[in-house]
Amino acid sequence: MGYCTVADVRDLIKDDMLNSILGDIYIDESDVEAMEKREKDITFLIENAIMDADAEIDGYLSKRYSPPFEEVPAVLKKFSKDIAAYNLVSRRGINEDTQEKTYLTRYNSAIKYLTMVAEGKIDIGTTVDNIGQAVAKDSFHFISSHRLFSRKSMRGW
Repeated sequence: MGYCTVADVRDLIKDDMLNSILGDIYIDESDVEAMEKREKDITFLIENAIMDADAEIDGYLSKRYSPPFEEVPAVLKKFSKDIAAYNLVSRRGINEDTQEKTYLTRYNSAIKYLTMVAEGKIDIGTTVDNIGQAVAKDSFHFISSHRLFSRKSMRGW
Protein backbone atom coordinates (compact mmCIF):
# COMPACT_ATOMS: atom_id res chain seq x y z
CA MET A 1 0.00 0.00 0.00
CA GLY A 2 1.40 3.37 -1.00
CA TYR A 3 1.63 6.41 1.20
CA CYS A 4 -0.39 8.43 -1.34
CA THR A 5 -2.72 7.75 -4.26
CA VAL A 6 -2.62 8.40 -7.99
CA ALA A 7 -5.28 11.09 -7.54
CA ASP A 8 -3.14 12.87 -4.92
CA VAL A 9 -0.19 13.13 -7.31
CA ARG A 10 -2.41 13.95 -10.27
CA ASP A 11 -3.70 16.99 -8.36
CA LEU A 12 -0.15 18.33 -8.01
CA ILE A 13 0.75 18.09 -11.68
CA LYS A 14 -1.03 20.15 -14.34
CA ASP A 15 -2.21 18.62 -17.60
CA ASP A 16 0.27 20.58 -19.71
CA MET A 17 3.11 19.15 -17.58
CA LEU A 18 1.72 15.64 -18.06
CA ASN A 19 1.52 16.27 -21.81
CA SER A 20 5.17 17.27 -21.91
CA ILE A 21 6.12 14.16 -19.90
CA LEU A 22 4.19 11.86 -22.25
CA GLY A 23 5.29 13.64 -25.42
CA ASP A 24 3.31 14.27 -28.59
CA ILE A 25 1.85 10.78 -28.94
CA TYR A 26 -1.72 11.76 -28.01
CA ILE A 27 -2.39 14.89 -30.06
CA ASP A 28 -5.75 13.82 -31.52
CA GLU A 29 -8.10 14.29 -28.57
CA SER A 30 -11.18 13.29 -30.58
CA ASP A 31 -10.09 9.65 -30.63
CA VAL A 32 -11.64 7.97 -27.56
CA GLU A 33 -9.25 5.02 -27.66
CA ALA A 34 -6.23 7.32 -27.72
CA MET A 35 -7.56 9.23 -24.72
CA GLU A 36 -8.16 6.01 -22.78
CA LYS A 37 -4.64 4.82 -23.60
CA ARG A 38 -3.29 8.21 -22.51
CA GLU A 39 -5.06 7.92 -19.15
CA LYS A 40 -3.73 4.39 -18.65
CA ASP A 41 -0.20 5.55 -19.47
CA ILE A 42 -0.47 8.49 -17.07
CA THR A 43 -1.79 6.23 -14.32
CA PHE A 44 1.03 3.75 -14.95
CA LEU A 45 3.69 6.48 -14.77
CA ILE A 46 2.22 7.94 -11.59
CA GLU A 47 1.96 4.52 -9.93
CA ASN A 48 5.63 3.87 -10.70
CA ALA A 49 6.61 7.30 -9.39
CA ILE A 50 4.69 6.59 -6.17
CA MET A 51 6.36 3.20 -5.73
CA ASP A 52 9.78 4.82 -6.20
CA ALA A 53 8.92 7.61 -3.76
CA ASP A 54 7.65 5.18 -1.13
CA ALA A 55 10.76 3.02 -1.50
CA GLU A 56 12.90 6.11 -0.98
CA ILE A 57 10.89 7.10 2.10
CA ASP A 58 11.10 3.58 3.52
CA GLY A 59 14.87 3.66 3.02
CA TYR A 60 15.15 6.67 5.30
CA LEU A 61 12.58 5.50 7.85
CA SER A 62 13.79 1.92 8.17
CA LYS A 63 16.63 3.10 10.39
CA ARG A 64 14.18 3.91 13.21
CA TYR A 65 10.82 2.43 12.20
CA SER A 66 9.43 -0.72 10.63
CA PRO A 67 7.73 0.42 7.44
CA PRO A 68 5.19 0.13 5.89
CA PHE A 69 2.79 1.67 8.38
CA GLU A 70 -0.80 0.57 8.98
CA GLU A 71 -1.88 4.16 9.47
CA VAL A 72 0.05 6.53 7.25
CA PRO A 73 0.99 9.78 9.01
CA ALA A 74 -0.13 12.87 7.10
CA VAL A 75 3.44 14.10 6.80
CA LEU A 76 4.46 10.92 4.95
CA LYS A 77 1.51 11.28 2.60
CA LYS A 78 2.58 14.84 1.79
CA PHE A 79 6.20 13.92 1.21
CA SER A 80 5.23 10.88 -0.85
CA LYS A 81 3.20 13.16 -3.14
CA ASP A 82 6.07 15.65 -3.40
CA ILE A 83 8.69 13.02 -4.19
CA ALA A 84 6.42 11.23 -6.68
CA ALA A 85 5.67 14.52 -8.47
CA TYR A 86 9.40 15.26 -8.62
CA ASN A 87 10.05 11.77 -10.01
CA LEU A 88 7.55 12.41 -12.79
CA VAL A 89 8.73 15.90 -13.68
CA SER A 90 12.39 14.93 -13.58
CA ARG A 91 11.75 12.34 -16.32
CA ARG A 92 12.07 15.13 -18.86
CA GLY A 93 14.37 17.41 -16.87
CA ILE A 94 13.75 20.36 -14.58
CA ASN A 95 14.38 23.93 -15.65
CA GLU A 96 15.29 25.77 -12.46
CA ASP A 97 14.49 29.16 -14.01
CA THR A 98 10.78 28.38 -14.31
CA GLN A 99 7.97 27.22 -12.03
CA GLU A 100 9.32 23.68 -12.31
CA LYS A 101 11.81 24.60 -9.58
CA THR A 102 8.91 24.21 -7.13
CA TYR A 103 9.04 20.44 -7.64
CA LEU A 104 12.76 20.41 -6.89
CA THR A 105 12.30 22.59 -3.79
CA ARG A 106 9.57 20.29 -2.46
CA TYR A 107 11.72 17.25 -3.13
CA ASN A 108 14.71 18.76 -1.32
CA SER A 109 12.50 19.68 1.65
CA ALA A 110 11.18 16.12 1.84
CA ILE A 111 14.67 14.64 1.74
CA LYS A 112 15.88 17.07 4.41
CA TYR A 113 12.98 16.09 6.68
CA LEU A 114 13.51 12.36 6.09
CA THR A 115 17.23 12.73 6.79
CA MET A 116 16.45 14.40 10.12
CA VAL A 117 14.02 11.58 10.95
CA ALA A 118 16.71 9.00 10.15
CA GLU A 119 19.20 10.87 12.36
CA GLY A 120 16.72 10.88 15.24
CA LYS A 121 16.27 14.65 15.35
CA ILE A 122 12.57 14.43 14.41
CA ASP A 123 10.07 11.77 15.37
CA ILE A 124 6.95 10.98 13.36
CA GLY A 125 5.32 9.19 16.32
CA THR A 126 3.70 6.21 14.63
CA THR A 127 4.88 3.20 16.61
CA VAL A 128 2.02 1.36 18.33
CA ASP A 129 2.61 -0.22 21.75
CA ASN A 130 0.95 -3.33 23.18
CA ILE A 131 -2.17 -1.46 24.29
CA GLY A 132 -2.79 0.21 20.93
CA GLN A 133 -1.49 3.70 21.60
CA ALA A 134 0.75 5.48 19.12
CA VAL A 135 4.08 6.39 20.67
CA ALA A 136 7.48 7.41 19.40
CA LYS A 137 9.84 4.49 18.94
CA ASP A 138 12.63 5.92 21.08
CA SER A 139 10.47 7.57 23.72
CA PHE A 140 9.86 6.56 27.31
CA HIS A 141 6.59 4.74 27.86
CA PHE A 142 5.33 3.37 31.16
CA ILE A 143 2.77 0.56 31.43
CA SER A 144 1.48 -0.63 34.80
CA SER A 145 -1.03 -3.18 36.01
CA HIS A 146 -4.43 -2.30 37.39
CA ARG A 147 -4.66 -0.83 40.89
CA LEU A 148 -5.03 -3.53 43.53
CA PHE A 149 -5.72 -1.43 46.61
CA SER A 150 -7.87 1.65 46.90
CA ARG A 151 -9.54 3.63 49.68
CA LYS A 152 -12.75 1.74 49.01
CA SER A 153 -11.22 -1.75 49.07
CA MET A 154 -9.11 -0.97 52.14
CA ARG A 155 -11.99 0.50 54.16
CA GLY A 156 -12.07 -0.92 57.64
CA TRP A 157 -8.43 -2.02 57.87
